[in-house]
Amino acid sequence: MGKKQRRTGSAPAAVLDGDIPVVGGREACPCGSGKRYKACHGRAARIEAMKMVVRPFEGLTGECDLVAMREVVPAATAVVPVKEEFGGGVVTIATILPMAWSALHRADGTVLAGLQTNGGSGDASRDVAAALLQARELEAGNPVPEGDLPGPGPRLQDVLDLSGGLEVTVHEGFEFWFAEDNDLTPEVRESLEQANGAAVPTKRLKSVEAAYWVQMGPRRHLRWVLPDDETKVLDGIARLHAAGESALLPETKYVGSFRACGLIVPVWDLADDTEPEELEKPILAFAERLREAMGRTEPLTAEERRARAGVVSRQVTLR
Repeated sequence: MGKKQRRTGSAPAAVLDGDIPVVGGREACPCGSGKRYKACHGRAARIEAMKMVVRPFEGLTGECDLVAMREVVPAATAVVPVKEEFGGGVVTIATILPMAWSALHRADGTVLAGLQTNGGSGDASRDVAAALLQARELEAGNPVPEGDLPGPGPRLQDVLDLSGGLEVTVHEGFEFWFAEDNDLTPEVRESLEQANGAAVPTKRLKSVEAAYWVQMGPRRHLRWVLPDDETKVLDGIARLHAAGESALLPETKYVGSFRACGLIVPVWDLADDTEPEELEKPILAFAERLREAMGRTEPLTAEERRARAGVVSRQVTLR
């Protein structure tokens, strides 16, 4: 038998003309190749979706608070307007939703989108935007089902109107998940009870942006999400540390930092009886000292370099 001839010729017209529609992974690819979507153009879409955006909320008013809500705050919400081209009205951005749903169209018509979810693509901003837009199309009382990664599309920067700022409300528990007249299923009620049991007392300071007092057992900490360049922040803290000025109060101690969504988060241990109100004036004073230290351009001294080495080595792991 002779060898089978390979098919040659031009690609199907659908490949050449315009974008390929997104369909289910097991469906035939709309390009006409005869392959399933997930093995054809869906594969390229998945690769694109997994590209990491290091600083996903950059450019948004309240970026630091959004990062805090995603990474360090257990229970908080922010009601935000939606741009008219995406339907107008408001949605509620939340730290986490029941069973880590990405979004929920609540029984009373309120739409909530969660920042702390399972999985997701490499762009948290696109993930949250896709979930909240999908939730608005659902019948009230339903969550957004887990599905494929979102393809290219609008991000929170495109969807939300934050020209009026971002006002974060910190909650003691997760009762904000549901309308008062909503009947909870046993599964969801169990999720609520578990979440409430795991929530740690948290307060947002009023004098600076995105600084959160946290109590974990008998210990208390302050975590402060900063928008500045990490190198400048670490240099500034090193200068202050070398000068003995890195503490907020005499009883506090700078213990290190961690990175979250492309931003740096310094952490202080506090005395066991420190209340959030006691930190308002000291953190303003520290912010002024840090700003001045970050603005200095001369090279670090030998003592400051040693302090910086210690500062960099103190990478905090959240527990």
